[in-house]
Amino acid sequence: MKKIAELFRRIFHLRERSDFARGLSEEMQHHLELKTEENIRAGMSEKEAQYAAQREFGNVTLLNEDSRNIWSFRRVEQFLQDVRYGARMLRKSPGFTIVAILTLALGIGANTAIFSLVNGILLRPLPYSQPHRLVAITDSYSQGSIVAMQKILKTMDLGGYLEGAEFNLTGRGEPSRLYGTSVSANTFSILDAKPALGRIFVAGEDHPGNDNVVILSNAFWQKILGSDPNVVGQQIALDGVNRQIVGVMPADFQFPSQKSQLWVPLHLDPRNVGTYWGSGFMPIVGRLRNGMSIAQAHSEFRAALPQLRAAFPWKMPDSLWGGASVILLQAQITGDVQTKLFVLLGAICLVLLIACANVANLLLARGVTRQREMAVRAALGADRRRIFQQLLTESALLAICGGALGMFLAVEGLKWLKIILPADTPRLASITIDWRVLAFTASIAVITGIIAGLAPALFATKIDLTESLKKGGQHSASTASSSSHRLRSALAIAEISLAFVLVIGAGLLVKSLWELVRVNPGFQTESIITARIMPSKSFCASAVRCQNFYGELVDRVRAIPGVNDAAIVDVLPLDGRVDAFAADMEGHPRNPRDPAAVIFDSLIFANYLQLMGIPLLSGRALAPADSIPDAAPVALVTAWTANKFWPNQNPIGKHVKRTFMNGWITIVGLVGDVHQENLVSRYPAFVDGAIYEPYGVNQATGRPRLTDMTLVLRASNNQMNYGQSLQQIMASLNPDAPVGDVTTLRNIVTKSSSTARSTVALFSVFAALALTLAAIGIYGVISYSVTQRRPEIGMRMALGAQWQDIVRLVVGHGARLALIGIAIGIAASVALTRLMKSLLFGVSATDPLTFTSVSILLILVAIAACYIPARRAMRVDPMVVLRHD
Repeated sequence: MKKIAELFRRIFHLRERSDFARGLSEEMQHHLELKTEENIRAGMSEKEAQYAAQREFGNVTLLNEDSRNIWSFRRVEQFLQDVRYGARMLRKSPGFTIVAILTLALGIGANTAIFSLVNGILLRPLPYSQPHRLVAITDSYSQGSIVAMQKILKTMDLGGYLEGAEFNLTGRGEPSRLYGTSVSANTFSILDAKPALGRIFVAGEDHPGNDNVVILSNAFWQKILGSDPNVVGQQIALDGVNRQIVGVMPADFQFPSQKSQLWVPLHLDPRNVGTYWGSGFMPIVGRLRNGMSIAQAHSEFRAALPQLRAAFPWKMPDSLWGGASVILLQAQITGDVQTKLFVLLGAICLVLLIACANVANLLLARGVTRQREMAVRAALGADRRRIFQQLLTESALLAICGGALGMFLAVEGLKWLKIILPADTPRLASITIDWRVLAFTASIAVITGIIAGLAPALFATKIDLTESLKKGGQHSASTASSSSHRLRSALAIAEISLAFVLVIGAGLLVKSLWELVRVNPGFQTESIITARIMPSKSFCASAVRCQNFYGELVDRVRAIPGVNDAAIVDVLPLDGRVDAFAADMEGHPRNPRDPAAVIFDSLIFANYLQLMGIPLLSGRALAPADSIPDAAPVALVTAWTANKFWPNQNPIGKHVKRTFMNGWITIVGLVGDVHQENLVSRYPAFVDGAIYEPYGVNQATGRPRLTDMTLVLRASNNQMNYGQSLQQIMASLNPDAPVGDVTTLRNIVTKSSSTARSTVALFSVFAALALTLAAIGIYGVISYSVTQRRPEIGMRMALGAQWQDIVRLVVGHGARLALIGIAIGIAASVALTRLMKSLLFGVSATDPLTFTSVSILLILVAIAACYIPARRAMRVDPMVVLRHD
C-alpha cells in the first residue's frame, strides 16, 4: 500500500515531488560549489572558477530534466502537464472554447441519441434467457401446421402466437377492451419466462376444455386489479367467459410487444378442420435445443417442408412456405426498422464529421495566431512530437467537454425521439442510456478529439518555428496563413459536400412524404368518424340477436343530432387488420401445385360504400335484403381484382367461393379500389384480390358472423363529442359492450403515414443542423480570408475598385467553395441515396428536381454566409490600411 501511495504522490505532483525536485537542485548546486572550490585552489579567480565549473558540469536545466525522467513517470507526467496547460489555454479563450464545445456537443449528443435507439432496438439482447438460441421461422402458419412441426422437427422447440386478440372485460365496473395475445401452451417455456406471481401455462392448456386460463401483464395487474397479491386463482370475465388467473408476468416482460395486456392459450381443436388448418395463420417462436445451430435448424426445416405440406387434410401447393427460413427472433422483431435506423445513424455520423471539420477550422485559425508561442517552445527545446502531443491534448479536452455536454443533450433528445417515433416501434419503451451508450459516447468523444485536432496539430508542427522566431514571425506567419487558408478551404468544401448529402436525403424524404399524402386512398375522409363496437362472443352466439343489435345501433346513431348517416364494417381501411380467405375463382381452375388465391373480405352494411364515397362502377349495390341468412350469396368486387382475374370481361355474374366450402358467391357489382393496408400498397403482398360481402351469416358460403365491428358515421360537425353519445346508446343496448377507438377517419389516414413522417422529421433536423454548421464553416473561412486580405482589398480600393467589385471578390470566393463542395456532394449522393430506396415512395433516389433544388439552396446559403464578411470588406479604409502596411 505504501508503494501505491508513493506512486500516486509521484504522479500527481504532491509535496514529496516538490521535496524531490528541491533535493535534486540542492545536490547539483553542491557539486557546482565543490568544483568551483577545486578550481579556485588550482589558481583561478572566483569568477573564472564558477564559469569553468558550469562548463564542465553541463546544462543544469537539461540535467534536471533528464534526472526527473529517470526518477519519475515521464509519459504520465507529460500528459498531466499537457492537460493542465491545455485547460489554461482554453480558459484564456472563452469565446473560442464555448463555440467549439457547443459544436462538438451537438454532433456527439445527436449521435448518442440515435445510437441509443440502435442499441436498444437492434443491439441489446432480448430480455430472455439465452436469447442467442431464440429463433423464428419466417412466414405464417396455421394451428395444425405448427402442431405438425412440433412433432417432426428435432432441432428446436416451437410454439405459435397470435398478437391482436381483443377481449371485453366485464364484471369489474365499466366494461373495457383489452389487447391480448393467444399463445401455444409452451410459448412461455420456450422463452424461459418466469412469472412474478403464480405460474405459466402448462402442457395441454391450449386444448379444448383446458384453455379457460389467463396470464396477466404487470401493468394490467396494477391498473385494473390494484396489485392484489392474492390474484392468482381468481377469475375474470373475458368476452363473457370466466377465465382463471394462473399468473402475472414481470414488468419487463413485453412479448411480442408492449401492447399485450394479457395472454390466453390457443384453442387447438383438430375437429374444427377449417380453423385448425385453414385460418388463424400466425408467426412461430422457437428455441434451439442443446448443441443445435441455426444452420442445422434451417436445413432440417427445409428438408421437412414436403412432409409438413402433406400433413394438411387437402392438397397444398409445392410453393407453400417456399421462401421461409429460420432466423434469430431478434432479427424478426426488428426487421422492419433496421434500414431506417442505420440510415439515420449514418446521417447523424455525417453531422458529426461536419462538426469535426468546423472545430478543425477553428483550431487552424487559432494555430496561426500561436505561431510565435510554438516557436518559443521549440527554442526552449521542445521537439515537434512534443508540440504535436500538446495540441492534440487540447483538442481532446474540447471533445471530452463536448462529449459530457452531448450526453446531457442526448438524454433530452432521447425523450423527444420516443415521442416522435411511431408507438409501434419495436422495443421503444425499453430504450435507455446504458453502459453501451456510455462507452459509445466516450469513444466518439476521444475519436472526435483526434479527428478535429489532427490536421491543425500536424499543420502547426510543419511550420519552420525557428525561422518564425528569428524573423519576428512576420514572414512565417504569412506563409502559415496561406497554408492554413488552403487547408481551411478544403475543410469548408468537405462540410458543404457532407451537408449536401444530408440535405439531399431530407429532400428526397420530404418529396416522398408529399407524394404519399397526395395518394388518393379511394374513399372520402372528411366528416367521417369511426368507433370500434365490441359485443362479446357469447352475446353474438345468436346470429339473429347480433344482427338485430347492429341494426338497431345504426338506427339510433343516425338519430344523433349532426349525424347524416351511419354504417358498419368489419375491417376499416388502414386500421392494420386483415380478414381474408383462400378462394377458387370462376374461370381460373387451380393447379394443385399452385396456391389458392387469397381474397380480402370485407363485411359491410349495405350503405357503407356510399357513406365512404367508394364509387359503384357497374352492376348494383348491396341491399339490406342481401344480409338475410337465406338470401342468395352475393358480393361486390373491386376493379383491381376484376381486372386481374377477368381482364377485358364483365365481372358481373362471375363467381367466387371459399376453397373449403361448396357454396358459390355471385358478383353483382363492380366498385372502386381502396388502400386497405396502407397508402403505399392497397393490400398485403399475399392478397390477390378483394370483395365486399353483406354482413350476416350464410352457411353455404361460410360467410362469418363477426362480433368486432367498426361503426362509421358521417357527421356535419367533427368537433362534437360523439363518443359520449355512443356510450349512452351502448349502455341501453348492451351494457357489457365497450365503445373504443373513437376517432376521425382523417386521423387514421394521417397515422398510416406516421413512420414516414417521423423519418422525415428526424432527417430534416439533421439536414438543418448540417446546413447551419456548413454555413458557419463557410462564414469562418471567408471572414478569416477578408481579415488576411485587408491590405490587398485596400490596394484594390485605392486603385479605383468599387464596392461591387469587393463584394464580387468576397462572394465569388465563397461561391467557388460551394460549387466545388456541391460537385463532390452530387457524386457522393448518387452513390449513397440508393441505400434509401426502401424509405422512398413515388420518387427516384436520384430525382433531378431534388438535386437541382438542393444545389441552388446550398449556393444561396453560401452567399448568405458571405454577406457579413463582404460588408466588412466594403468598409475597409484604404488610407488606414496602406499607412499601416
